[in-house]
Amino acid sequence: MNATRLLLSAGIALIAAGSGLADWPQYLGPSRNSTSPQTGIFRSWPENGPEILWTAAVGRGFGGPVIGNGKVYLLDRDDKVGDTLRCLDLSSGQELWSFKYEAPGSVMFPGSRSVPAVDGSHVYSIGHNGDLYCIDINTQKPVWSANIWTDFGGKPNVAGGRLFGPREAGAFPIWGISQCPLIYGDLLVTASQAPEAGVVAYDKLTGEVKWKTPSLGYVGYVSPSIVKVDGKDHIVMVTPSTNPFTRSSSDENKLGRVVGIEPLTGAILWEYDKWNCHISVPSAVDAGDNKVLVVGGYELGATMLKVEKQQDGTYGTTELFTTEEFGDQTKPPLLHNGYFYAQYGTNNRRDGLVCMSMEGEIMWKTKRSPDFNKGSMILADGLILATDGTTSLYLIEPDPSKFKPIASAELLGQGGTGSEDDPLASRVGGRTQNWAPIALSDGKLLIRDQGQLKCIKVAD
Repeated sequence: MNATRLLLSAGIALIAAGSGLADWPQYLGPSRNSTSPQTGIFRSWPENGPEILWTAAVGRGFGGPVIGNGKVYLLDRDDKVGDTLRCLDLSSGQELWSFKYEAPGSVMFPGSRSVPAVDGSHVYSIGHNGDLYCIDINTQKPVWSANIWTDFGGKPNVAGGRLFGPREAGAFPIWGISQCPLIYGDLLVTASQAPEAGVVAYDKLTGEVKWKTPSLGYVGYVSPSIVKVDGKDHIVMVTPSTNPFTRSSSDENKLGRVVGIEPLTGAILWEYDKWNCHISVPSAVDAGDNKVLVVGGYELGATMLKVEKQQDGTYGTTELFTTEEFGDQTKPPLLHNGYFYAQYGTNNRRDGLVCMSMEGEIMWKTKRSPDFNKGSMILADGLILATDGTTSLYLIEPDPSKFKPIASAELLGQGGTGSEDDPLASRVGGRTQNWAPIALSDGKLLIRDQGQLKCIKVAD
């Protein structure tokens, strides 16, 4: 496929995403920035909360749904057997079909990991062990498949693998593969993070590898994002710094990288090599004006970068600020009217929902009143819909002057990793662990806990 057609295809996709179409086709929504074109969001809820339209049983995990043409797609998992891609009707919650494959294995915080992507007549998913499938929606059969981890030198998931302490090169990631695929024109892009490939682009219809980067550093849990630099798309990937609990020697101390990649060729355009976060999860955020915000958890905060083209045609980066007072352990922040909103709850820090200016000034923190910890948020119709990581859904008016909740309701149940399953996971993760990304389409909000997927009516 030539570059002109690729650019045209990407442009059409971006126009469609910005035209108000109701689909939520990928991780973080139409534009991969947790923002929905949905209007008419209810400004108030009944006393007992918004209407629950339907509930469907799901397996334990953290993988969120996507929505396309009135259908819901969710990657579910049974660690003893493997992964299941489910297709449900958005109106009723009825399961229409499923595709299953064997991929046994477990890690700390067991269950599903990633969010699929739906594009035309195909849906793409990446499982816990790295299995990538392109499924034809009409036949419900695989068109092609690959493994983003073992195909590029990664070692398979084996029972009884080491959790902490020194790890050999290519060892299976401690918390499994958590990649959410990115569709870019005729390409499907994912971060392999294996020894022989950092980011990989496949032909989305055939599975042919169109390009791959070298390894970009340590293995993390970040999915690629798109950032505009001088009006052009750059794929941005974040890799972590040395994990002090798994380093090979006591003097090993490397910082992580933020890398800008040309989408059609895989050429590395720029990089920042001082990112200090040993377990990176959130994708990079396009902050506008050639700025890129990178956040993390584990008390290591956020860094704002400026990417600029040099006189010789190459790109350089400038660190504008770094702060430990703003971050997010699992998801990128929301950006609204020049301010960022993120849930800064980590193993040891409980700053709750936090608002930060474009210059790095902290405007306010909710701390534990109320507590927000690893939940998911969507900006729609000038409002924030947010799960708090435990049991509640909130409706919030974003305002840099103060926290402005409009309504809340307890809609999610407990059921995360219990002490009998894994005492350490239970202790650091709590009893609920409702951390999955949420999705919004046609006035219907999809949220899940550790046993159910619920469809909530939030707009007409």
